[in-house]
Amino acid sequence: MLAWLAVLVVAGLGAAGLGKSFDNSFSLPGTSSQQALDQLERTFPQVSGTSVQVIFVAPSGESVRDQRERRAIDDALRAYRKIDQVDTVASPFDQHIDGAIAPQNRAALISVQLAADRGAVKQSTLGDITRVTGELRRAVPGSQVSAGGDAFAMNSVSISPTEVVGVVIALVVLTITLGSFVAAGMPLLNAILGVMITMAGIFAATGLAKVNSSTPMLALMLGLAVGIDYALFIVSRHRDQLRDGMEAEESAARSVATAGSAVVFAGLTVMIALAGLAVAGIPFLTTMGIAAAVGVAIAVCIALTLLPASLGFFGDRLRPKQPTTKRNRRPGGFFRGWVKVATRFPVITILVIVAGLGALALPARGLELALPDNGSAAAGTPARVNYDLVARYYGPGYNAPLIVTADIVGSDDPLGVMDDLKEQIEALPGVASVPLATPNADADTGIVRVVPSSSGTSAQTKELVQRIRDLGPAFEREHGTPIAVTGTTAIQIDVSDQLGHALLPFGILVVGLSLVLLTMVFRSIVVPIKATVGYLLSVGASFGMVALVFQHGFLAGPLNVDQQGPVLSFLPIILMGILFGLAMDYEVFLVSRIREDYVHNGRDPRSAIRTGFTSSARVVTAAAVIMFSVFAAFIPEGDATIKSIAVGLATGVFVDAFIVRMTLVPAVLALLGRHAWRLPGWIDRRLPSFDVEGEGLVHMVDLRDWPEPGSTGLLHAEELTVRAGYGARERLIVGSTQVSLQPGEVLVVDGDPEAATSLLWVLSGRMRAFSGRLKTVGMVLPEQAGSVRRRTRLIDLAAPALATSQERVRALVAARDSDAVLIMIDHLDRIAPGAESAALAELVHDAVSNGRGLVLSADAVDRVEALLPGQYLHLTLPTVGRPAARPATVGA
Repeated sequence: MLAWLAVLVVAGLGAAGLGKSFDNSFSLPGTSSQQALDQLERTFPQVSGTSVQVIFVAPSGESVRDQRERRAIDDALRAYRKIDQVDTVASPFDQHIDGAIAPQNRAALISVQLAADRGAVKQSTLGDITRVTGELRRAVPGSQVSAGGDAFAMNSVSISPTEVVGVVIALVVLTITLGSFVAAGMPLLNAILGVMITMAGIFAATGLAKVNSSTPMLALMLGLAVGIDYALFIVSRHRDQLRDGMEAEESAARSVATAGSAVVFAGLTVMIALAGLAVAGIPFLTTMGIAAAVGVAIAVCIALTLLPASLGFFGDRLRPKQPTTKRNRRPGGFFRGWVKVATRFPVITILVIVAGLGALALPARGLELALPDNGSAAAGTPARVNYDLVARYYGPGYNAPLIVTADIVGSDDPLGVMDDLKEQIEALPGVASVPLATPNADADTGIVRVVPSSSGTSAQTKELVQRIRDLGPAFEREHGTPIAVTGTTAIQIDVSDQLGHALLPFGILVVGLSLVLLTMVFRSIVVPIKATVGYLLSVGASFGMVALVFQHGFLAGPLNVDQQGPVLSFLPIILMGILFGLAMDYEVFLVSRIREDYVHNGRDPRSAIRTGFTSSARVVTAAAVIMFSVFAAFIPEGDATIKSIAVGLATGVFVDAFIVRMTLVPAVLALLGRHAWRLPGWIDRRLPSFDVEGEGLVHMVDLRDWPEPGSTGLLHAEELTVRAGYGARERLIVGSTQVSLQPGEVLVVDGDPEAATSLLWVLSGRMRAFSGRLKTVGMVLPEQAGSVRRRTRLIDLAAPALATSQERVRALVAARDSDAVLIMIDHLDRIAPGAESAALAELVHDAVSNGRGLVLSADAVDRVEALLPGQYLHLTLPTVGRPAARPATVGA
């Protein structure tokens, strides 16, 4: 606890010392629009910095050209010019500026150019601009005056009371699920601590890099959700074990080792997906993904360190008051009824769910994407008021001007070039006006300010940007002057395009990752495919709901969505990344219990589905309700950016947990039966395993004192069975076999050659495809296979590498001189008289004399009788396909 508090203090000090304001500007290195803007900062700094747009609307029946209004505006112009960081102030009455006065003289626009980037604008500067704007409003009673523009884009973070409601709901759900207020408080406190550290770190990072204002809100939303859920899984496992009578200290350790393994897996998948946002190659999105991934990493670390310490501190006080060993009392009839309905007619269940989610995903086909501007700000905020007034009196395009730059350094008529460029742009469809076309003082760079006839997020403006770019080659041939389109609007369009292009590679990355990871976890082909298809259904449903709400107005009133239109262009990629991690989370916690009942407890597929589902559904339900509540709490009062993400995540969590994982998954498993758990042997052998539920640790603990405490045996196997093949081709290689070997003993295995070879590979930790209990050199297999391989030697005399007598002798001598405590030799009957037999005799003598063990295999023991010691154990394996082997006997 003290260590984590120290981390919080350090992060807080970093935030206080390094923190600056958030930067909502968008950059896209390498694009023509970004390169043009960077060049403009060097050659035409007056127009490259952050700008403020002040709109003055005269009272009804009056004109901005009236004497009172004109005098008040002139006074404001002088006051604006005196403010720190202000570079230039353009008067709406300047004869060189077109369009600053609205039709019928009802409104005037004052352009204030700042000599600083958005992230470097001082709060005192914005405060002074707001003050002067207020003085202008008071100077003309009845007027409407508002300051907006880039500098007033949302650059702060605020938390509303509705977010707290999500935390309260989480506490209620935790208390009901865990049955203890103390136990319920642990996940919540752990999550809050993790979020505080993450938020402090993000604020500190603003002093080192550009951080979007949506970044901390995304990290807060995700950190709370996963922090509570991850801790819930561990605490729930701990309470179950305490209920079964386990000691508190051992239970805390085992909970972290078992449920904690699943938490690590779930956290890693979320972090990988979030880090994968860098695929888009957009700096602000990469920063957002890394910050959220760090928040998830902190939640995982707290769950694995602080939480077990807390469990140990409270000890038996967390033990349920009425312990019982009747586990079937706990899940309750509700979940048994749920899974019974889902699996009774699996084909119907699958068809209904796929059709329903497919229908919900249909609106996503018309999903329009764009980056946010002030038009998406909350109603009533200064930025939104200014945006609406400008759109009302000047048209929507005035809020999204384009800047066209011209490299006129080689021109002998810069003014003529700029006039011609202005005329050609004015003739393009979609142009409302061109209020400014001028070279800079050095006559090496010219700019044209273009006002579109549509808003910055519309498809028409995007088409206009492309028309201007298409104009470039012909204009350069005519005048020798290259042109480029830049400005905030153009860069945002380019960012949106690049995000759209990044969706496919990111989707391939996520889907491919899910297939590989789940195949490693469940050792199955069908389960990963089913999980991935379910994930895609959840993502499609969340996209569809976002389109329904934000583009078609469905539930817009209750959700406090006051404007319909395009949604965030980076929303799809963020939803895909986060929902991927959460979907894998629910899949692992639910299906791993089903697999455990099927593989390890020997239940038939349908029984395994029922028992596995009911034992895990309670916790999965609680986790999903908590996560849904946390996400949903950000919808009513959240800013437009977070609101759309929250709607998508809340929908995705609900659909994925309750419809896909808890309904579709059991139906698919019931339909496929045993085929759902098949994995071709060649894939199984090449694919690493991931013990996501800590089953291996439990297995090792259970066999710790087996076959007896303090046993020094080199080999001990019970009911050892080896199978090969897949599906209909599966066959038994070694039937139920018992093996025991003490130091200094020799075991000779004969009979079927394939069975003997397979047995030696299994005993030496080089083959995992077996069932039963097995310890080699005191280590449990298959969990400690790596350690077993390091302490054993396996020599296959039939291997191509040992084709010559010299190579065989060298292998036998190397085994004799090694530190291996158990040596296995396959195909012993390949030994030739002479040097090979002598080397084998030396090896046998050394092993028996020094307490090492030998396992030798041959087609028939009588063929190698002369090579064996006087006393040895003999195990005969039947022909492949028979049910069992004859037990080992002592040979003469």
